[in-house]
Amino acid sequence: MITQVIIPAAGMGLRLGCAEPKALVEVDGSPLLLRTMRQFSKIAGGKDIIVPIPVECREAFSAALSTVDAPAHVRLVDGGAQRQDSVWNALEALDSGIQVVLIHDAARPFVPESVVQAAAEAAQEYGAATVAVPVVDTILEVDSEEFLEHTPDRNRLWACQTPQAFQVEVIREAHRHAQARHFYGTDDAALLRLMGKPVKIVEGVPRNFKVTTPFDLLMACQIAREGWE
Repeated sequence: MITQVIIPAAGMGLRLGCAEPKALVEVDGSPLLLRTMRQFSKIAGGKDIIVPIPVECREAFSAALSTVDAPAHVRLVDGGAQRQDSVWNALEALDSGIQVVLIHDAARPFVPESVVQAAAEAAQEYGAATVAVPVVDTILEVDSEEFLEHTPDRNRLWACQTPQAFQVEVIREAHRHAQARHFYGTDDAALLRLMGKPVKIVEGVPRNFKVTTPFDLLMACQIAREGWE
């Protein structure tokens, strides 16, 4: 299985209360992006990790990636207006001969290598896979006025994580299909479902959370300091 990794990093850290790209926010002295990329060093196999970034922030990203402990094989590409646009730009930049591509949020720095490998293997077998965890809270669906409308069966609910892994031509076809319909999904697996294609679920772990809020950042710093990674 010949794999390559895409780590979209074009989002800004507005919900974290900062104006810089979220991927450059430091967790215990190291940018989120660097911590995340280290989790993919083995499966990357010496191939470039492709990182879509904000066009205006290339200098800042280049500086962050020039540190001694940064992965050696990184290729920065221009991000787009939406995450989906950024991923498409990265898909266009894949090396030739790649069979499976892994797409992972830059703000999930604690994904275990075993989960990454499981996602890649599931994509090789089924065409598409996403990491997710069973929901532990009761989920409430509300109406437009915020009154309870429906309580879904928790046993069928999973919270989506990343990486999401795909056979390359499968995910390219899904992006082209979405583009033709002007459809934007919140993740790449949604584009497969738009086409009616199956997506295999790979069970993740709670520590593979996404750093989105100041509380998440506090938790990430604590995990990094305590060595719970």
